[in-house]
Amino acid sequence: MSIYQHFRPEEKEFIDQALNWIGQARNQYAPKLTDFLDPRAQQILRTLLGNDEEISIYMFGVSMDAERKRAILCPAYFIPQKEDFQVSLFELIYPKKFVSIDHRQVLGTLMSLGLKREKFGDIIISGDSIQFVAATEIEDYLVANLEKIGKASISLKKRNLGEIIETDEQWDEQTITVSSTRIDAMISSVTNISRQKAQALIASGKVKLNFKQTDSSSDECLEGDILSVRGFGRCKILSIDGKTKKDKWKVTVGRMKS
Repeated sequence: MSIYQHFRPEEKEFIDQALNWIGQARNQYAPKLTDFLDPRAQQILRTLLGNDEEISIYMFGVSMDAERKRAILCPAYFIPQKEDFQVSLFELIYPKKFVSIDHRQVLGTLMSLGLKREKFGDIIISGDSIQFVAATEIEDYLVANLEKIGKASISLKKRNLGEIIETDEQWDEQTITVSSTRIDAMISSVTNISRQKAQALIASGKVKLNFKQTDSSSDECLEGDILSVRGFGRCKILSIDGKTKKDKWKVTVGRMKS
């Protein structure tokens, strides 16, 4: 039985990478640090590791509710400290009285620098304060190359990890029941719209699954997935808790407060 059949076809490349990480930690008997992982990738890595008695996994993303985290796979003898995760926190310094900067602009600018998304953690916005998390190994490159976001001139101030701001985002955890774990059924239940309308949103390119646009209403939702629906916000699939007596799926989700 192939391990890939338990995951989506498009996840094969990450699965191979994750298995390689686990192998490195085991064969070299030394810690292996990953890039930043989104919630679905974190779930896959934990699943692949299972109840391994030789290798442990630790994750860190600065804040308790961080979405993107770096992982360390390591033998039992190694207990990582914060500095082992090589995570840096930056704050944007910009003329707040004259310009506004949003999450999309920050992410777009970071991506335009030619770095992988996996080198960045969360972007945190509270009022006009903006911070982002990055891999320590790209610190110098960021400071040297990130000078503007949109039309605004900016500079970077490195902060201690304990100085992270609290995000304006708030999540409500709730349990829903759905007839199917298909993405259209999940969106219908979470947003309280008809399944037909959910399918129309998907077909019109207004839905992202794990930050990638999808046009397939038949995609199955899995634990760790993040759904983004334009006009309705985001939700996280925290756990799929089995079926009810009426043969419906019981699912725990986190939904962003509007």
